[in-house]
Amino acid sequence: MPDVTYTEVGATRDGTLPVGYRYVRHRTRLPTDAFEAAGQAVLTWRMHRAAGIRIDASAPCAEPGVTVIVRVGLGPLHIYAPCQVVWSVQDSRRIGFGYGTLPGHPERGEEAFVVERDDDGHVWFSVTAFSRPARWFTRLAGPLAHLVQKAYAHWCARTLQRLSRRG
Repeated sequence: MPDVTYTEVGATRDGTLPVGYRYVRHRTRLPTDAFEAAGQAVLTWRMHRAAGIRIDASAPCAEPGVTVIVRVGLGPLHIYAPCQVVWSVQDSRRIGFGYGTLPGHPERGEEAFVVERDDDGHVWFSVTAFSRPARWFTRLAGPLAHLVQKAYAHWCARTLQRLSRRG
């Protein structure tokens, strides 16, 4: 199993993010009855695929140790982003996972996708990430790379909202 490219493994699990990185925190409300279906869409890569992201995973469901190759782009012009699932959760309050970057990823850090039911019964989808550039082109892109990551979080949330309305 390959090693991730950062030391703060699992930091997205409780939301206490490490110093020295850029952060993304995005939270979107989902229909109250969508908890289980939305959580399964996250764990089984359905949300990512429905968002137009090419996912090649070593297992059908996110769990620690699963290797994931994320490809974003068109035709031969795409970003290749290898990751490894470093934690997952599936209980009555939270369903989701966090994956960390592997060698070759344009960033260094971790990103989590979690569906959560709060104390009032509301259902939320959250994307939490910390990262910093790992390749020359992400360093060159500067703040644009971070904006792309934020847009990706928003797009995943919109996609999961759409899937939740369909059932």
